[in-house]
Order: sequence, then structure tokens, then C-alpha cells
Amino acid sequence: MKQQNVFLGLGSNLGDRTKYLSAAVESIRNDPNILVVQQSSVIETEPVGAIEQGKFLNQVIEIHTEHEPRELLSVCLAIEASQGRVRGEKWGPRILDIDILFYGCHSINEEDLIIPHPESHKRLFVLIPMEEIAPNFEHPIEKQRISTMLHAL
Repeated sequence: MKQQNVFLGLGSNLGDRTKYLSAAVESIRNDPNILVVQQSSVIETEPVGAIEQGKFLNQVIEIHTEHEPRELLSVCLAIEASQGRVRGEKWGPRILDIDILFYGCHSINEEDLIIPHPESHKRLFVLIPMEEIAPNFEHPIEKQRISTMLHAL
């Protein structure tokens, strides 16, 4: 597959949140098949769901990669694990979360890999940083620009 333009969402709400995000970006940069193109500012956001937990730090990074989607997912999961991520309760607290938000204009719907991220168009922690670095990016399913979706919320 040719090089793809991809957006990754990073989040942390446990421990040294800033350190975990920085370490994740550094690990992504160190992958020879990934070029980090730009990264948004880090924002603090409220958690989603009914679980009582601390606020998140969130960021979106834009990368170019030749990794296939499933390979990229493996890279993201390995980086999460290297930082001590243990998968627990859905929407629960986490040291590090790396989501593939968008993989070019592709749409993938498999049991353990859904791209675009299913809630991306409804989440301020995705749309605010996305608008900073790619306001004109069009959601492949919603067929709306990031800036339009953000202002609709």
C-alpha cells in the first residue's frame, strides 16, 4: 500500500499524563515506517462515560505511514503496553490510549478495528485538536469537515 495520511488520537488520565503523551509521540517518531507530520496542542478534557475518574490530557498527531491499518494498530498497542497500559474497564482510566482516528479516507469495520474511530465526530477531545491541525479534513463517513462538525457540537 502506498503511504497514507493518518490521524492518531492520544490520551492519558493516570500518573504523569504529560510524560506518557510525550513518550508515545517519541515512540511513534522512532518507528522507521512513520513520519510525524504535525501534532496538536495538548488539551485537558473531561472523561466520557459513567466511571468516576480524573481528567484526560488529549492530543492528535498527523502521520504519514506505509503500515497497513492492522500493522499500525499493532504498533499503537505495543507502544501502549511499553508505557504500562493494562486494558481494563471500557472507558475506564488509562495510562495511555492511542487510537487510529482516520486512515486516509478509508473505512474499516472489523471486530477489533473500526476506522474512522466510531465516536470521533461526537468527541470534543478529537475535534478540538483535529481542528487545530486539519480543520478542512473531511470525515470519510459523515462527509463533513472537522470544523463543521466541531461547530455543530
